[in-house]
Amino acid sequence: MTGVSRTALVTGGNRGIGHAVATLLHTRGHRVVIAARDGAEARSVARELGEGATAAALDVTDPDSVAKLAAEAGEVDILVNNAGVQLDWGVRPTRADLALVDRTLNVNLLGAWRMAGALVPDMVRRGWGRVVNISSGTGSFTLGIADACPAYSVSKVSLNALTVMLAKETEGTGVLVNAINPGLVRTRMRPDAPQTPREAAEHIVRAATLPDDGPSGVFLRRDAVIGW
Repeated sequence: MTGVSRTALVTGGNRGIGHAVATLLHTRGHRVVIAARDGAEARSVARELGEGATAAALDVTDPDSVAKLAAEAGEVDILVNNAGVQLDWGVRPTRADLALVDRTLNVNLLGAWRMAGALVPDMVRRGWGRVVNISSGTGSFTLGIADACPAYSVSKVSLNALTVMLAKETEGTGVLVNAINPGLVRTRMRPDAPQTPREAAEHIVRAATLPDDGPSGVFLRRDAVIGW
């Protein structure tokens, strides 16, 4: 990857972790597509970054929106599936509002799945690609599933499973697919967290720019492989 400029698409790139990841990728010489449901905010970030950054309105829950972006974005080498919601903190599993569960899965799981379906086949065709799914420790059986946010936890467990399946499908093609647990990050979702988005972005960008002999189908925490 050293010295090679790639095109990266970051969902939810208008704020928080996504903004930090897009900024760091751009700083390191990559072309960046900032994709967000709020197109105006995405355009503001692109203007802030300057040449080599573009914006796109994207609703990952809308198949037509995903297809439109895929058609307009051109060749995307790096996909960072960052868009996500957390709607049910403090709810017990037996009290879960299944409408909220459905909304959460539609963004956190199916949104990433739609993006992968739209972009990964072309990565395979070109023989190079990186996919990073932003997961969470709340969805880790090793760390302990967080039953205090059941919809969110189930969505991240499922995203991890999708990661493994995509990595298996793309094995040997030059495409690497991994999930990362960025830890607690100070965002609108967790304003009390100790880690800044910029600190988390360092590890996410490393996962997004792995060398060709890097791992695929693993769960990362910082730069280490951890258990699912």
